[in-house]
This record gives sequence, C-alpha cells and structure tokens, in this order.
Amino acid sequence: MKKDDCIFCKIANGEIPSNTVYEDDDFRAILDMGPAAKGHTLLLPKQHADNIFELPDETAAKALVIAKQIGKKLVDKLGADGLNIVQNNGEVAGQTVMHFHIHIIPRYNNDNQKIGWVPGKPSSEELLEVCKQINA
Repeated sequence: MKKDDCIFCKIANGEIPSNTVYEDDDFRAILDMGPAAKGHTLLLPKQHADNIFELPDETAAKALVIAKQIGKKLVDKLGADGLNIVQNNGEVAGQTVMHFHIHIIPRYNNDNQKIGWVPGKPSSEELLEVCKQINA
C-alpha cells in the first residue's frame, strides 16, 4: 500500500524524479539530497510502512541484503574507507520522514562526520537488571 501524502512513497514509486542507484519490484535506492558524505544513499521500500515495526519481516530481511549489496558497491566504486548502515525509528531517534528507510553512508578518512553516541558506563548490576527487564 502507498500513502498518498508520503514523499518517500512518491519517490520510491517514480512519481518524483530522483537519482536512482538501484531499483527492483520492491525497493528503490536514491542518492540523499542532503548527504552526510559522497554517495550517501537511501533505500526506500515501495510499499509504505512508517517504521521497522510496521515492515513485513520478508521486506525487512530483503532490505538488509540490498543495503549490504549497495554498500559494497559504494565502497568499491567510490573508494570509501568504511560504511555506516543506519536505520532510525521515531522522531527521538532521528527519523524525519515517517516512511521506513535505510541510510547507506560511505565513510571517508577525515570526512568530519560524527555518526555515533557517547558510550555509557553501566555497572554489572545495571546490565543484569536491564537484561531481566527485557527477558521478563
């Protein structure tokens, strides 16, 4: 199903022009218009899902396989030194368009990007408590 007011649905289904680097029956991958680095690509399913939790399992599995293939091509063709594969869910996590998508970001030495987090320092007891919460 497509969502009429979703810009990524329109791009994924070819209604809005894009710089497409990959396409099949289920996905379109495009160059990001505000790239973190040269070759930054967005992988968009053609069917709408707001986030990973709404995405069918088969589509989620296929998305990671395609992201891996595109990532390898970006590294090989653009001479990248590394790669980030990023997928955000919810505004607080950095999702700005509520249509599931994966960022495939080639990384270059000295590209001045800071994609990461400040590591916490939980105690063994805190980790055990979180593990118990998750498994309850």
